[in-house]
Amino acid sequence: MRELIEKANVLHEALPYIRRFHGKTFVIKYGGHAMIEPHLRDGFARDVALLKYVGINPVVVHGGGPQIDQMLAAMGVVSERIEGLRVTDDRTMEVVEMVLGGKLNQEIVSLVCQHGGRAVGLSGKDDGFMRGVKGGFIPVIAPIVVDDKGDSLNVNADTVAGAVAAALSAEKLVLMTDIEGVKDRDKKLVSHLTAADVSRMRAEGVIEGGMIPKVQCALDAVASGVGKAHIIDGRVEHAVLLEIFTDRGIGTEIVAA
Repeated sequence: MRELIEKANVLHEALPYIRRFHGKTFVIKYGGHAMIEPHLRDGFARDVALLKYVGINPVVVHGGGPQIDQMLAAMGVVSERIEGLRVTDDRTMEVVEMVLGGKLNQEIVSLVCQHGGRAVGLSGKDDGFMRGVKGGFIPVIAPIVVDDKGDSLNVNADTVAGAVAAALSAEKLVLMTDIEGVKDRDKKLVSHLTAADVSRMRAEGVIEGGMIPKVQCALDAVASGVGKAHIIDGRVEHAVLLEIFTDRGIGTEIVAA
């Protein structure tokens, strides 16, 4: 009985947030272990479908770095990285398109559809993106775009998610990672940060390494009109719902001021 009562309390806690965000757009960058562990993949697909059912418009931008690395290794292709970002030559780009735009994108779309969502696979090369959003579908976007010459480019998924969130005037940008969120000097999770807080922590060297581009992506998004950006631990089952629909959340939210 206690467990049933607790479930009812969870629903009551979520209800104000469901009301507040009805009709709003959330852009979710999906990556890391959440894309690898079967139970996390399944939970994420369920959560995305649930968001749509309660009146929120989720847009998914996915990564796939580990899967690309695995395929490159299997094919004997050496990939160079500079400051953590992949240098994508023509041969590597063929593999990236095959993995991101093909296998992974289709798997995510299929899983969301299995759980009742109407998902559609897209990339930055498609011109039907807005039709997908307005048509009531859940866009699942591979971070592949084209340049002025028509050549394919592999773009960091965080960057694409931030740009999509800004273009759609999204209520939220959610970046799923393999860490809890932003931590202070004592390595404790910080649940709320303003742009000024982030600037100070970067100047003090508290925010460093791989967290810098993620935080910068969040800052760029909120500066462009996105309501809030969230950095959350995708290794936690139902991480998106726990961050959005609970009073405490589980990660770090970043706002303009």
